[in-house]
Amino acid sequence: MSKILLLGIGNVLYADEGIGVHFTNYIKDKYTFTHPSHQLDIMDGGTLAQGLIPIICQYDQLIVVDTVNSAQAKAGEVFFFDFDHAPAEIDWQGSAHEVEMLQTLTMMDMVGDRPQTQVLGVIPTVIVPMTLGLTDALYAAVPTMEKTLINYLSALGFSLSQDDAVSIDLVIPDAYKRGHEDEPLHPI
Repeated sequence: MSKILLLGIGNVLYADEGIGVHFTNYIKDKYTFTHPSHQLDIMDGGTLAQGLIPIICQYDQLIVVDTVNSAQAKAGEVFFFDFDHAPAEIDWQGSAHEVEMLQTLTMMDMVGDRPQTQVLGVIPTVIVPMTLGLTDALYAAVPTMEKTLINYLSALGFSLSQDDAVSIDLVIPDAYKRGHEDEPLHPI
């Protein structure tokens, strides 16, 4: 059995920086995926970066959903690429969490623990601190991101069912509560 992880990365308190988390929560709520020999897990990785290494190394394939940076692209443009063959216009010099995730994947590669990695990235707009939600450009990018991911998973042989009542607008308001919902809260 091949294990695949769909991993959303981002800070939901910084508007578009949270797209990876919002998008994976949306996909998790909207779709049920089945495959005769592959397992797909969907995870909100937040801004944990290096803290995710023990989880990521358990998978055969990784699909990272995050913001990406490019001087040649405009906000809302979607990229889907193999991490080992990133397009020349992707410069990885965006947000702090983006650079940390790049460093994490590079470190894993150096010790041979990084699974085959695909990146589903979107160019964010200017980051607005303490804003839960997305700009119009990123809302408009979600259908392209969704179609790209569904086409990729379908090509791998996944079947799916979907709940058409789920929209990304429904998952964003509770984004800050998700991610570690199975872990009890501990007082400081």
